[in-house]
Amino acid sequence: MAATIRYPEKMKQGVEVAEEPTRIRITLSSRNAKYVEKVCADLIRGAKDKLLKVKGPVRMPTKVLHITTRKSPCGEGTNTWDRFEMRIHKRVIDLFSTPEVVKQITSISIEPGVEVEVTVAV
Repeated sequence: MAATIRYPEKMKQGVEVAEEPTRIRITLSSRNAKYVEKVCADLIRGAKDKLLKVKGPVRMPTKVLHITTRKSPCGEGTNTWDRFEMRIHKRVIDLFSTPEVVKQITSISIEPGVEVEVTVAV
């Protein structure tokens, strides 16, 4: 669905200029999978309320960052190790809309710890 914008200088001639919908990619990432899924559901619900074409959420592979470190602070004693890991969950949503409509959709409350990246394809 194309949004119609009237420009004052062209309104005299009765010409309306329709803005083409562009592909807008929203990338969500967080350490907590529940938060990412909740924000995805809110974004998609808002987009479907505005009757936009939505693709996603596409679940990208989870990055697992490992750190293995010695338990002993001085280096003596038994060689015991601690293993820590951090998982980063990522989702990608594609919307086909004008940037103004996407600003309205993305004005929802976003959970703390969720990073949102919006890119507009030309």
